[in-house]
Amino acid sequence: MAIYVLQPGPLTTVQDMGRFGYQASGMPVSGVMDHRACRDANALVGNNGSEAVLEFTLLGGSFRFTAPAVIALTGADMSPVLNGIPCPMYTAVPVEEGAVLSLSYAKSGCRTYLAVSGGIDVPTVMGSKSTYIKCGIGGFCGRALAAGDTVPVGEAADIKLRSPDAALNTAPPVYPEHVTVRVIEGPQAGHFTDEGLQAFYSGSYTVSAQSDRMGCRLDGPAVTAKEHADILSDGTVFGSIQITSAGQPVILMAERQTTGGYAKIATVCTADLPVIAQCRPGYTVRFQKITRKEAQVLLTAGCETCCAKMPECKNL
Repeated sequence: MAIYVLQPGPLTTVQDMGRFGYQASGMPVSGVMDHRACRDANALVGNNGSEAVLEFTLLGGSFRFTAPAVIALTGADMSPVLNGIPCPMYTAVPVEEGAVLSLSYAKSGCRTYLAVSGGIDVPTVMGSKSTYIKCGIGGFCGRALAAGDTVPVGEAADIKLRSPDAALNTAPPVYPEHVTVRVIEGPQAGHFTDEGLQAFYSGSYTVSAQSDRMGCRLDGPAVTAKEHADILSDGTVFGSIQITSAGQPVILMAERQTTGGYAKIATVCTADLPVIAQCRPGYTVRFQKITRKEAQVLLTAGCETCCAKMPECKNL
């Protein structure tokens, strides 16, 4: 079983949940940008939640299946069509040998995920199947997919259709153009002036076209530091928000550097990371400060699609 690439999108890669255990050696984690969408897609086709999937960015492409399988699409709606017929999102769908799946531009959001029963069967490199293009490792030959590629798929133990209701207990997410993400105070918040902190928490920031899988770059009110935003390099995590020397925030994402020399003003709570992963250039972002305890409650309560109006949250 394989997926033949008829036409790739601008950035279609093989990703799983990431490459852990090597950051001390300078190797980024990589992996999917939207963990929730990846887990949902795998659940629908009967894979374990960390199985490799295809990640499409902004535009999908077209692909032919060489054998019967069960697929699921999650994340941004790219108006998928299977053999000329609209294909539902967040649903397990059977495909026949020779079936062609086509995806266009995302209606909203930024990234779509395709899971196939049996998973994407590429070699594991340093414990992960994720593609890290800058080093040319993992995924399919260490690069984005190109026309003519044949991506192998593992053999599924059972390709029966799974009930979406049994696999998922949340409605498909929506991706508005204006979002508020919840953050906890960062380890170097004290590096910034009161005016800088006020600007960060009250301002509206626009996602830059320079954003990528390494970082979501934002343009907006400058965040002023007491002296300078540079620090001795220390560790970073998915969601760390650095402030550049120009006073602009950068949210570190899946392919973040392992250490960084800009002060980190805040960290996006884990429950809201999928929101940032789906922000495309031109979307606007605001920040809402919460406590670490509140962030833990949101994560354990599964509030990844919860609205950001904290006083109304039934889980707090």
